[in-house]
Amino acid sequence: MRLDLVTNSPGINPVPSATYRLQFNRDCTLAQARALVSYLHALGVSHIYASPLLKAVAGSMHGYDICDFEELNPELGTPDDLAKLHGELARHQMGLVLDVVPNHMGIDGQANRWWWDVLTHGPGSRYAGCFDIDWQAADPRLRGKVAMPILAERYNEALVRGLIRVVETEGSLSLQYAGQTLPVSPESVSARLRRAAESVPANRVGAIRAAVAELTNSPQVLDEFVQQQNYLLMFWRNGHAVLNYRRFFSITSLAGIRIEEPWVFDKAFALVKQWLDKGWVDGLRVDHADGLRQPEQFLRRLREMAPKAWVVVEKILEPGEPLNPLWPVNGTTGYDFLNNLNGIFVDPQGERPLSNFYAEFTGDTLDYPALVRAKKHMIVQDELTAETDRLTDLLVHISARHWECRDFTRAELSDAWTELATCMPVYRTYAGASDDPEVSKWDAQLINAAVRAAREHRHYLPAELFDFLEELLLLRRRGILEDDFVLRFQQLTGPIMAKAVEDTAFYCYARFAALNEVGGDPGRFGLSVPVFHQLCQRQQTLWPASMVATATHDTKWGGDVRARLALLSERPQEWIEAVRRWSKMNEPKRCQNWPDRKMEYLFYQALVGVWPLTKERAQAYVQKAAREAKEQTRWRRPVPEYEQALQSFVCQAMEDSRFLGDVEQFVEPLLDLGRINSLGQTLVKMTATGVPDFYQGSELWDLNLADPDNRRPVDFALRQQLLAEAKGISAEAAWRQRESGLPKLWLIWKVLKARLLHATLFGGAGNYEPLPVSGAKAPHVLAFMRGRGAATVVPRLVGALDGQWADTMVELPAGRWRNVLTDSPVADGRMAALVARFPVALLLKEGEE
Repeated sequence: MRLDLVTNSPGINPVPSATYRLQFNRDCTLAQARALVSYLHALGVSHIYASPLLKAVAGSMHGYDICDFEELNPELGTPDDLAKLHGELARHQMGLVLDVVPNHMGIDGQANRWWWDVLTHGPGSRYAGCFDIDWQAADPRLRGKVAMPILAERYNEALVRGLIRVVETEGSLSLQYAGQTLPVSPESVSARLRRAAESVPANRVGAIRAAVAELTNSPQVLDEFVQQQNYLLMFWRNGHAVLNYRRFFSITSLAGIRIEEPWVFDKAFALVKQWLDKGWVDGLRVDHADGLRQPEQFLRRLREMAPKAWVVVEKILEPGEPLNPLWPVNGTTGYDFLNNLNGIFVDPQGERPLSNFYAEFTGDTLDYPALVRAKKHMIVQDELTAETDRLTDLLVHISARHWECRDFTRAELSDAWTELATCMPVYRTYAGASDDPEVSKWDAQLINAAVRAAREHRHYLPAELFDFLEELLLLRRRGILEDDFVLRFQQLTGPIMAKAVEDTAFYCYARFAALNEVGGDPGRFGLSVPVFHQLCQRQQTLWPASMVATATHDTKWGGDVRARLALLSERPQEWIEAVRRWSKMNEPKRCQNWPDRKMEYLFYQALVGVWPLTKERAQAYVQKAAREAKEQTRWRRPVPEYEQALQSFVCQAMEDSRFLGDVEQFVEPLLDLGRINSLGQTLVKMTATGVPDFYQGSELWDLNLADPDNRRPVDFALRQQLLAEAKGISAEAAWRQRESGLPKLWLIWKVLKARLLHATLFGGAGNYEPLPVSGAKAPHVLAFMRGRGAATVVPRLVGALDGQWADTMVELPAGRWRNVLTDSPVADGRMAALVARFPVALLLKEGEE
């Protein structure tokens, strides 16, 4: 077994000791990653955790739009480059964890051979079964065709203006529009050629050119030819309402695939399996597992293919929601841990004053559940119209099969099931999505609760209608159509939740933005230490090898932004006074009462959390935030007047020296306190239950905003230089260089080295036990022990401490203890002594392994 791996228990899959996430793209290639291996090894990382490596749409900066499962992304390098990366990792006793995307494919351009074949041959394509396409759509225009919402204008306008053209290349025909090339069906070409050949006998090329000329000269003739294709060209804004293929959320360029079909699975994972068999890949991260029709079935098939791999799933667990214990995985990607850890540093005493001021300043409601429900309805009606209509059509057919339900109208059926979907408190349930015909107790409770809530909200609908839906979802009414409805309903509640919450409500409910994080609940203000301990102990029992994170490529804030913003909960009055000053200063910069107060309030929080923030980053963030909020403007229908007013407001504010001086004066006292919070959450992540993950660049202060801000280039040369320096300095010297971020990198290096040397303390066999804390400042301490030989001690709610610990004491078990960070013996558990030389402490009991 590798020295840097631990196991859950003897005979169970090897688990990384620490992972480091790299976002591969044209600016971060396999060769560049190979050059980083020695640095990551020196830092203490055991595995590179790679974004998808399979061929993606040209120019992709994230890799989740895979267009060819059977090829390595050429923009990242060659198979030889991957082999060399593996060799370099192996030389350092390191491994590779690969992000896999089983739910969808990128369909832009010609690179997706499967999709191209479907467009060419329609339902007769050998790949037609790969994609979740409704070939018998209710819209007669789409029967036997695929909707293609790619036109920047309406179809008739594009035709008349000559924007849709037939092109002949080396004797073959294709359609072109705005630089995009589309195939034409062989049948349409053959018919056209036969007619053209009559006028140009014995000359195929001439016949083709004659056909092209005929098509070019008449919009009516060209339309006839276009209608003979296996796709329907349409205005892009109509796609959300007419689309007949399942997509990823509301992104039309990402088409859902039917990974539940064994032959599709085999094709999609053939190359990944080769890499696993060669030993080039040691673990898998499964993207968007909730988008799959049958997640458990897929995960079992994946486990059969990779029996020795460490497997984690991107599963967003709502507070209190358990991960399905039957899934053959090692855990989640860590959003649950992230939010629990975040709550530790939030002072619940700040909730009332911050809530009252938010309501006063913005005029907004504080009813977060009502906001989420309203946004879910908006997403259903406006963003996911095609999916909603498809499910309603299916339900209409089902109701016609049951005599007691035949009298329900289409409108009633639609109102009922969409209300039920909006009342679902989690991303999805899993009834019928495994080999078990029984609905789990947890899922049954969720369905029952959602039905009760939907009845209350739609009290004017027949009660029997909700009884009918409840029986369907609990699998008490079975049949091909009935089961299909249940599975599609469950596939759709995830996108509804994600789009309504992560991509909308989080940007509308700005009360305390530090809580607006993926998998979090902005309505839950802080978390107590005893509850945090309980959650960690539960994870130690159920999922000891789960990933734990403080930032990912999808988080709304960098981990250290949240650490700083958490301080506002401790000093709400100072924050309230500052916002009032800033708003008064910036009032002349407003135009037509824009921007709205919620966006202004969010801007101030972003500015404080990320400070120093450039004007360009601030402007990019507020535009993204405003469009995501979908209140004043949105991605699909931008409102130029509002966006111009918003950009002008931010631009003027970021050029106002008086305003920026006031912001700097406010932030200055928060900098070191935020850094202490950051070091605390970093140490807890590395020593609590699970596998710590580090998002690229976050070994220094992670002051990123949401993507694409968090995909900016990382200065690895600086990090390598600082690590070389860190290895020869003391704790005090490291803390003195906190402006550069060195204390965080130094802490990571120190602790990961200790994890490797004492692997049994931190692995699955190392238990998690809270440590008692006594004294006047006991509520300001989080302390726990791993494996009876490692003690983690971090301060919390540091804004009110002023560095004064008085008689506060961590009660350590008997024995001789040593502080790993200061390399000094520990006489007792007095907090004043434990954090005198460095803000956090990791203690090891001498003689423990």
